[in-house]
Order: sequence, then structure tokens, then C-alpha cells
Amino acid sequence: MPITTTNPSTGQLIKTFDELSDSELKDKLDVAQSQYETWSCVPMAERVALVAKLAEVLKKNDRKYAEIISTEMGMPIFSSIKSIAKCAWNCEYLAEHAEVFLQPEMMQSDAGKSYVRFDPLGIILLVMPWNFPFWQVIRQAIPNVLVGNTVVLKHASNVPQCALAIEDAFHEAGFPHGVFQTLLIGSEKVETVLKDFRVKGVSLTGSVQAGSKVASIAGREIKRQVMELGGSDPFIVLADANVSLACDVGTTSRMINSGQSCIAAKRFIVVEEKYEEFITMQKTLVEKLIVGNAMNEDTHVGPLSSERAREDIDVQVLKCIDRGARLITGGKKIDGNGFFYTPTILADVIHGMPGYDEEVFGPVVSVIRAKDTEDAIRIANDTKFGLGASLWTEDVELAETLVPRINAGAVFVNGMVKSDPRLPFGGINYGGYGRELGRYGLLEFVNMKTVWIR
Repeated sequence: MPITTTNPSTGQLIKTFDELSDSELKDKLDVAQSQYETWSCVPMAERVALVAKLAEVLKKNDRKYAEIISTEMGMPIFSSIKSIAKCAWNCEYLAEHAEVFLQPEMMQSDAGKSYVRFDPLGIILLVMPWNFPFWQVIRQAIPNVLVGNTVVLKHASNVPQCALAIEDAFHEAGFPHGVFQTLLIGSEKVETVLKDFRVKGVSLTGSVQAGSKVASIAGREIKRQVMELGGSDPFIVLADANVSLACDVGTTSRMINSGQSCIAAKRFIVVEEKYEEFITMQKTLVEKLIVGNAMNEDTHVGPLSSERAREDIDVQVLKCIDRGARLITGGKKIDGNGFFYTPTILADVIHGMPGYDEEVFGPVVSVIRAKDTEDAIRIANDTKFGLGASLWTEDVELAETLVPRINAGAVFVNGMVKSDPRLPFGGINYGGYGRELGRYGLLEFVNMKTVWIR
């Protein structure tokens, strides 16, 4: 089946690519395995130098890569450029720290000497989404190549140009052929890749449905897994919060990448005392946002990734309104070319509405009323997801007592939930499992090998 890419700002087809045949796919896995046998023995200093060089390549070509992102999946160009910078930062951070992070750890035992060392596993498959098409690949590929694994990428089928550009960047940085390869294949061939014994693990970022399917295959094949899945992140505003700052950060968090971010603030849980004030302030901010072509420098909110994505958002919004939510602003598709939707605020969202129960992957703010702090925490945890949470209060001591009670992989107090190369990133429940980034992410796809010497 051909793989096509469409510009979501215009709705126009950009290019069509041929999918790899079964024999071509086998050849690429053969190359990945052959290169693993060499790459796994390359001294760490050489791997680090290549990763540092990749950071230079990304920075040198930031505008070129950003334009591919923006034309292929619709991220506003200013955000695309920032995304490439973040990729380079991740490379630089791990190049600086990987050697220390991977040092053997001495352990006490009945041996004369015992320790744990961190050895590579083999080929690792990345199944990556379209919404941050460079960042989500780089943040998982770099730890793997640093520990000595080789990587094959099955990217989302609507961003093949991004996938190929990432492979080209690795080549330009000087990585040997086969350390990182893009596989232009459809989702139906993921099982074929995972059933190859030489493939030792899979990292997937995507929907709960996609993660469940891939995890079940990997589980049957006894393969290591990291799953970064959906999110319906709570943004909790308590009675003593700085509402102005919370609204400003909350608007940025919700509308980043046109609302198409797994860790965007999605459920705005506001206590009674601040409820109407918060809605009024946020309405003012949201209505100032500029919606437009992703390539325009002044665009805040670009298109959704596809017509289907826009239809899904529209259905969710209309269901909320039909079930009693109050439409504050927005709530409609924008006529003309491209897949645009107005930035939207829904108030009085309750259980039984998509804005409360589901992940809404677009520029829609769902505001939920809480009676008090205890009720706010209850609502925050009333979800099948568990990726990130943002808590707003001037009482930091109170915040630290509430953090353990919030069911999420990360809690940010008075700040926006974001991924950071220095910190582990991942979720619980339907938010996924395993960690990316930082030292913990570096150790997900290694053989933690115990060594005991008399």
C-alpha cells in the first residue's frame, strides 16, 4: 500500500512513497543486525562523538527540518523550530552524561568483586507518532544508539518525509549505515518486525489502542517494551492559586501543537472560588490566538493533522454541548482549505462527557468545577489515564502533601507539564509504562548484567 503525505494547512497531497516489500524489509533487518554486531563494540567515546555531531547537524539544518514538520503535519513553524532545538539539546545532554550514567555499579555480596554492567540488547523497534515527528524519535533513538543498540523506525504513515529526514541526519552526522534506519511500512507489518528474534524490544508512542496491539505482540514474543500512550492531564487550580499565571500557562499548554500533545493540559479542574474568574481570563487569552497556515510566523494554532482528526474533535465537542456543557468560545470547524478548528472552551464539563472521560486531541479546553481541594484531587484521579498533572497553589508545602495522591507519571507544581532531557518521562495506567529521557530512559533497553567474581 502506498504511503502518502498531505499538507494539513491546505489539504493538498504532497507526495506518495512505496511501502517496503517483504524482501526489502528483511534486508534492512539483516543490515541492522550486522551493524549491531559491530556497533555494540564501538568505544563509548566514539558513540558520544557521533551523537554530539548529530546535535550540530540538527542545529545547522533547523529551518529545513522545521519546514518539513510544518508542511507535513501542521505544527506552527515557530514550534517546529523549537522542537528541533530540543532534539539537539537531548543529543548534547546525553552525549555529556551517558558515559557516567552507564558506568558499572559496584555491589556488595559474598564475591570478591560484584557489580552490575549495562550492555546493549540488539535491534530496537521504534513505533512513533506524527504529532512531534522529530522529537519523539530522537528522544528514544539517542539512548539506544548510545548504549550500543541499533534502531529501526516505523514512523506514522502521514510523516514519511520526517522519517527519511531523520535517517539522513544520522548519515550526515557520520553514523555507520544500519545504526539507524527508517522502515517505510504500514502498521500491519509491525508484527513481522517484532517476530524477528533479532529485534529485542519496542518503544511505542501513540494511542492506547495502538499500544495495546503492539504490546500484546511484544508480550507474546517476550520483548522489552516502553509504552507512552494517551493522556487526559488534569490542570488543578486551587483557591489560593495565581489565576492570571495559571490561565497564561494553561492556555499555552492546551494549545501547543494545536492541542495535539499527549501531555497537554486537557481537564482544567478549578475550585469553586476561582471558577468563573478562571473562565473569564482564559476566554480572553484563547480569543487572542491566531489560527492559520502552519508556515506563517505569527500562527499560534495551526491545522489538525487530518480531516478525520477534525471530525473527531467536532463530534466530541458537540456531544459535550448536547449533554449540558456550556460553550464559552469556539466550537466549530473553520471553512476553507485545510483542517482548521476554532480554539474552544467548554465549561461545566462533568462525568459522562467526552471532555471529562476521553482524551480530546485538539484545541479544546474542558473546565470542570470542583467544590474544594479534596474534590479537585478526586476529579484529577477520576480517569483511566495517568501521564502528567499540573497543580496550582501558592502553598508549596500543601502541594508536596498532595503530589503523592495524584495518580500520574509526573506532577508539575505551578508549571506546565513538559518533557525534559534531564528528567524521566512516562505514565501509569492507560498513560503507559516505562520511562524515556534522563538516566532512567537510558537504561530501559539494556541488559542489566550481574557480574560475580571470586
